[in-house]
Amino acid sequence: MESAELERTTADITANAAGRGIDLRATGTVVKFDGFLTLYQEGEDDIVADEEGRRLPEMSAGERLAKRKIDASQHFTEPPPRYSEASLVKRMEELGIGRPSTYASILQVLRDRGYVRIEKKRLLPEDKGRVLTAFLESFFARYVEYDFTAGLEEQLDRISNNEMAWRDLLRDFWREFTAAVGDIKELRVAQVIDALDEMLAPHLFPPRADGADPRKCPSCETGRLSLKLGKFGGFIGCTNYPECRYTRQFAPGNGANGGPDGGMKKLGEDPASGLEVTVRSGRFGPYIQLGEATEGGKPKRASLPKGLSTDDVDLDRALGLLSLPREIGKHPDDGEPIIAGVGRFGPYVQHGKTYANLTTGDDVLTVGLNRAVTLIEEKRAKRAQKGGRRGADPGRALGDHPDKGGPIVVKNGRYGPYANHDGVNATLPSHLTPETITLEEAVGLIEARSARGGKKPAAKPRAAAPKAASKPKAAAKPKPPARLRPGR
Repeated sequence: MESAELERTTADITANAAGRGIDLRATGTVVKFDGFLTLYQEGEDDIVADEEGRRLPEMSAGERLAKRKIDASQHFTEPPPRYSEASLVKRMEELGIGRPSTYASILQVLRDRGYVRIEKKRLLPEDKGRVLTAFLESFFARYVEYDFTAGLEEQLDRISNNEMAWRDLLRDFWREFTAAVGDIKELRVAQVIDALDEMLAPHLFPPRADGADPRKCPSCETGRLSLKLGKFGGFIGCTNYPECRYTRQFAPGNGANGGPDGGMKKLGEDPASGLEVTVRSGRFGPYIQLGEATEGGKPKRASLPKGLSTDDVDLDRALGLLSLPREIGKHPDDGEPIIAGVGRFGPYVQHGKTYANLTTGDDVLTVGLNRAVTLIEEKRAKRAQKGGRRGADPGRALGDHPDKGGPIVVKNGRYGPYANHDGVNATLPSHLTPETITLEEAVGLIEARSARGGKKPAAKPRAAAPKAASKPKAAAKPKPPARLRPGR
């Protein structure tokens, strides 16, 4: 299709109202020729909010305009939208960061390492990403500047064009980078934590609605909250430790913006026990807790299934997760119960010793008996296809050995079908199959195999070979000095 022709236009309009002149201005784009826009409009991540992207009708200088109506609208300034993957790639192109072949890997690393999470196609920073960014900006600011990355890309282009030696680039970079690392190594951990605490203060301690100090300890009311480093990572603690043992998770969570509730979200009370149900954030992820810890023991807890955010959990769903594991029903074959629960690897259904993970779209609280039986049978079928000890062919029993006793079984093995009796495996010839072989034929094959040595003897430990006596090495003769030729 033909290309579209667009013209950037700024129209100055003079109006007379109540005896005084008013100057108005409209800025936008006038379509001179539709071209491919007649059939195709490229989708955009964000609705264009600036005047430059507005479409204007075709106008000419000196044209007389008629007043039709006046629309009054109120506008509030909003923060810029979060980056999406497409808008982030576009921004990196504008800054000269990366190459088209590297954009996919950059976005993949951000997701795989947990620096960001994606919600409604938007990239939202995680706590790990915030800490890493604060650390780099505090101690390695030069290497995270846009100009440094863009300049490095230009130098790599010069190397590819044979305009610069790659050894020179590596030598200059390594000399400065080693010096920067050496300076940081001399810092104490407390200095690093204080720097991160100051830089992350707007995120960790946002202003409270009542105007109170966001760093004030809600427990002792005299201490000051600050970033701490523990065995399992960062957390927020009181400066009056060990007198005050108040702690909360790194992120302010869903509480009152980091207020007294810290990283805790209250859902309501359990009608049966009257205990409060809360959603909290732990070192292994968010979880649901019933009541509080007492001297008698720990409260009941339940992990949130993968893909379920804390904002999507209500009281009914929380009580359902706390009631897990639950019995779905009886298996139609043996009458044994089928259990649904949430384990280390996510939601699952269990029948005997068989565990099958639930797939996307299955809800551990509502999965039915038919679906559970299907998942369990699919798991058993996959095991049988893989083979091995768990999925080995149980074989077809032909009967007991007429002389020695014990069952004779025909199985499908890794190297083909075979007959088995008391540890002796006899391979079936090509004219026999596990379905057609008889007991007498299997006995003959097993006896022939036993005569040739059917069972493998146990491996004997190897005796250590005596070491030969080492002979003394003759002293090496000194080499005469090399003769120097004239001129060298």
